Amino acid sequence: MKPRITLITLGVDNLEASLTFYRDGLGLATPGIVGTEFENGAVVFIDLQPGLRLALWPRQSLAKDAGLAVSPPSPTDFTLAHNVSSRDEVDAVMDQAKRAGATIVKLAQDTFWGGYAGYFQDPDRHLWEVAWNPQLLPE
Repeated sequence: MKPRITLITLGVDNLEASLTFYRDGLGLATPGIVGTEFENGAVVFIDLQPGLRLALWPRQSLAKDAGLAVSPPSPTDFTLAHNVSSRDEVDAVMDQAKRAGATIVKLAQDTFWGGYAGYFQDPDRHLWEVAWNPQLLPE
């Protein structure tokens, strides 16, 4: 398998609320909800960077498509990491997420690996890390 991840899909409980959080609260560009003409097709796509999108899709639709039963979410199953260019930017993004309705799980602080990071959860409890890593600065 070659590493070609092009889409990260988050199962959400309320598509409208998730759209509001990501578009209006975090300021991520999206055309909004598309695919409503298809049964279980309503979805939100957000361009993250060239070749990578975030999809927000109702949990019920995701479960049906995968052939699985809807199960309780676990916020510690995985984390989305957002790397930024400075410690101040970590604080700014954490503040923006909080104003958008995120739950701050861990305030930004110095890390054991020499950086600075904090964690928040979106309205569906998906865990995001916001980090400044001096060895891994974004372009």
